[in-house]
Amino acid sequence: MAHDLVIKNGMVIDGTGAASFRADIVVDDRRITRIGDASMAEADKVIDATDRIVTPGFIDAHTHLDAQVGWDPEMTSSSMHGITTVLVGNCGVSFAPVSRGNEETLAKIMESVEDISAEAIMHGLPWSWTDYGGYLDAVQELNPALNVVGLVGHAAIRYDAMGDRSIDHHEHPTDAELERMCELVRDSMAAGAVGFSTSRLHGHTVPDGRQMPGTFAKMRELRAIQQAVVEGGGQGAIFQVVPEIKSLGEAIVGVAKGADPEILVDGTRTHEFRLMLEAVERGCHVMYSGGTTRTGDGCFDVIKHFLDEVNTDGRKITPLVHTRPSGNLLGLAQRPPFFGEAWADLMTMPTIAERLAALRDPATRDRLLKEGRKHGFRLPPEQIHPMGVGSKPEYDLDNKANLAELARAADVDPAELIVERLIASEGRELFNGWNFGSNVTAQVKLMATEHCLPGLGDAGAHVGMMIDADSTTFLLAELARTRAIMSIPEAVHKLTGMPASVLGLVERGQVQEGWHADLNVIDIDKLGSTQPEYVNDFPFGGGRFVVGSTGYDATIVGGDVIFSHGQNTGQRPGRVIRDFDHR
Repeated sequence: MAHDLVIKNGMVIDGTGAASFRADIVVDDRRITRIGDASMAEADKVIDATDRIVTPGFIDAHTHLDAQVGWDPEMTSSSMHGITTVLVGNCGVSFAPVSRGNEETLAKIMESVEDISAEAIMHGLPWSWTDYGGYLDAVQELNPALNVVGLVGHAAIRYDAMGDRSIDHHEHPTDAELERMCELVRDSMAAGAVGFSTSRLHGHTVPDGRQMPGTFAKMRELRAIQQAVVEGGGQGAIFQVVPEIKSLGEAIVGVAKGADPEILVDGTRTHEFRLMLEAVERGCHVMYSGGTTRTGDGCFDVIKHFLDEVNTDGRKITPLVHTRPSGNLLGLAQRPPFFGEAWADLMTMPTIAERLAALRDPATRDRLLKEGRKHGFRLPPEQIHPMGVGSKPEYDLDNKANLAELARAADVDPAELIVERLIASEGRELFNGWNFGSNVTAQVKLMATEHCLPGLGDAGAHVGMMIDADSTTFLLAELARTRAIMSIPEAVHKLTGMPASVLGLVERGQVQEGWHADLNVIDIDKLGSTQPEYVNDFPFGGGRFVVGSTGYDATIVGGDVIFSHGQNTGQRPGRVIRDFDHR
């Protein structure tokens, strides 16, 4: 009898960090049934992996594809970068639980926090659920291409229990409301959530400008929720937190100067270290978003020491960090490089060609330059990096080609230089604004350490601002293959076995007989990302950045090829994962 799939003659990198070995892989009924010599085996589909590496499918532990799966079940751009499993519900934002009548509020919170149209969310999802299990059921009925794991968000929990009071900074739950929140957390965990997520980032606001529900929650509330996470999901269930960047930075610097990481900052908000420490003491596995600080050595030694000290005796804290600097893609596609009314007016023109024509007009160009100088760049020129117009983007990790340096070298004004480059590229060039991950040397050191998980791709969010869904490709191709910050087997482990262990995924994240057949066949020499492109393919003509890839011969989910040689195949074999082992 013919097998479903045979991958022949590949160099297997199994996801454990071990060295590669040559073997064939046989797949039947969504599982790996043999690793070894299958040269004589017959199969319905055979993939020749000669001169290729074969890896487990990549696991992205920070996405916001909660809504996009409704109208894009192929889940691009993630499915174009070796990813076979995604975690949704990050940053405290989820679409369940939700009482009838509150659906639009959750959609607007997602729009405001994550830059996804509420109109698209309301029309693109069936909204057939009220509880978290019902949301997971609805995702499965959409037949996603990728496997989906979900966190239940603080905003949804708090709003359901407290209503609009949940958004008021000075309001906190009554005893009855807090018990309701904990009940919702326990029920969501029992229904298949892998954990709970919360955001303390002040930039995460709702449409009226207030911070999203939970941003200023006190420890009384957070302690009760942490306990509910463990009660509902067991020891090691996920407590995901997005710390306030300024507070976390101050905390890290304070510890570097000798401060106690368990002290309270003031009476209304908790020291970020203490929040995480209390969660792990209650039995949660904490995932937090944040890397090194911006200057000097980035407090690398302090962060590493903290992680090494806390990750003992069964306690687990895992930081997720950006694999490269990012935060803003500037240009004529969507987000202009300058503030000001004239630039805003320019971007109302429907096409890049029309914007370019206006920029070429001497009078309009002079007015735009004048206003640009008056109102300023969106980021300092030192943080703006041209990405070139080649087939692959230039990310300038050595920080030798930022706009300020290029302008000094050419003895021109940075404003004039960026306009000249926009015109010379016919409006195609993008400029990478370094909001996050800008301390490249320290960040690279941190992501190579034992407890750090490279990621924060944010796929499905900030769709008109940036696109980091290719973080997996960038780590493996640029940082491991080209720059050798870690070996290729180590990088594969960071993308597969490690996130599988963090999330408690069962029989995923490694190439092992009997395990799920989520796999990649990769031409490592050709692996890379293409230039980001702005397209209008969201509902109601909404736009977003997408990023393609080269080098993926095949990405396989449950034995089916979902992506091959730069194209999605249309296969959608993904599963919603609800069972976890947090040992």
